[in-house]
Parts: sequence; C-alpha cells; structure tokens
Amino acid sequence: MGSFMEDLWSSIFTPGPTPSLLIATNVTFAALQALLFALLLATYSIHFFVLSILSGALWWSINWFAQELRQVQAEEAEKKQQSEEPAESQAKSDGSRKTPATLDSAGSDTETELLTEHKGAAATASAPRSLAASATLRPPEEQGEIRKRLSVSGESSGYQSTDSEWEKVDDGKAA
Repeated sequence: MGSFMEDLWSSIFTPGPTPSLLIATNVTFAALQALLFALLLATYSIHFFVLSILSGALWWSINWFAQELRQVQAEEAEKKQQSEEPAESQAKSDGSRKTPATLDSAGSDTETELLTEHKGAAATASAPRSLAASATLRPPEEQGEIRKRLSVSGESSGYQSTDSEWEKVDDGKAA
C-alpha cells in the first residue's frame, strides 16, 4: 500500500496517464457510483440517478481518453523506432555517426546558427511580397491625410492632459 501511494504521488507529476493514476481514478469512480446508488435507494431521489449517469459518462470518457492516448503514444514510438533504424544503418555505412546537433556547414557549431540561417533565407524569400505590400500600405502622413484616432473611452472632446497640468496639481498639494 505504501509503494502504491508513492507511485500515485509521483504519477501526479508525470505527464500522461500512468497505471497507478488510472487505478486510483477507477477505484474512486467505482466508490462514487456505489455511494450514489446507496443514496438513490435511501432517498428515491431522481437527482442521484442523474448524478450517477453524469459520473458514469465522465468515468467512461476518462478511460476512453487514456486508451486513445496510449494508442497514439505507441504509434509515435513505432514511427520513431522506424525512423531511427534507417539513420543508424546509414551512419554505419558512412563510417561516421552524426548526432542531431551536427550540422552540414563546417563553420557552424550550434543548432541555433542553422535556425538563424533558415529564418534569414525565409525572410529574403518573402521580401518581394513585403515590398509590394509596403508600396500600398503606407502611414496616413505619407498619403497626405491625417486622421484622428477614435477614443475608446467614449470621450469625443479631444481634450488631452499636459505635463503643465500635472505641475499645477503638484503645486496645489504643496500649498
């Protein structure tokens, strides 16, 4: 019992549905269903029947989600294993094994430099589109028309505070 509680406590901080967490969930829902059934028999209230149906639906959905998650994780692990096998056979045939951080360029030592190069290439590829857009999208000052921004607070007087007014407030407090 002590090791189950330790497993349960550690499974709270582990992502995904762990076996001990699923066991605790199923035991808790079974106890809740038993309690709701006992209360239904004791009171003959429809409320406990409805709560039992809702609880059962939640219990079923949690178990369904955990099952689907297990299937997806198994598929991902299988795909990862299949993708690693060709890479290992290619590395053995090349005679040298490349790590994921190894880059093809000789002057680069980190992955971030490669990411920066990719972003730079993507920016230059999208430059012609941004030049075309900047020709049509210019600030109103350059187009010859200046518009006043509408007030969000609903004030339409256009009154704006200045620093000299704050100095007047400060002078009034000092007096």
